[in-house]
Amino acid sequence: MKRQNSFAAYILIGIGVYFLLRELRIPIITDFYSWPTFLIIIGLALLIHSYTSKDYQHLFSGTIVLGLGIHFHGIEHYAFWIDHWAVYPMIVGIAFIVRSLRTKKGFLIGLIITGISILFMFSVKLPPTLNWIYDVTAFLEKFWPVILIAIGIYWLKKKK
Repeated sequence: MKRQNSFAAYILIGIGVYFLLRELRIPIITDFYSWPTFLIIIGLALLIHSYTSKDYQHLFSGTIVLGLGIHFHGIEHYAFWIDHWAVYPMIVGIAFIVRSLRTKKGFLIGLIITGISILFMFSVKLPPTLNWIYDVTAFLEKFWPVILIAIGIYWLKKKK
């Protein structure tokens, strides 16, 4: 029970800091008054909770939520930010790597996914044999919330 309370505590602290900073209207952090900041807070809370409780099962999900928050924040506020479909699998690859630092599982798959994502991100045009990737990414860009729902349902139904 203590572990669940600590996670809730981290969430409350993060949200409290967010709203306090909003009230103080500090000019340098006004870019963080947006919805991606909540993803960043939740991701950080998951990561901090995982490390402090030595329960590393949330490292993967925490890294994904944090990565999505940072990515959506970057898209919203910075003109130089890369808005490419390969960022999403790269976030998943990084999540595998972060989790593997404590669990010793998934490092190679994380490295492969991250490497392929970086390759796709910086390639100008795919060869004609890989044109199907454009169709898949167009589908995913439209229905990515369904994927999040499915992952959430899977995590709820998954036996521990």
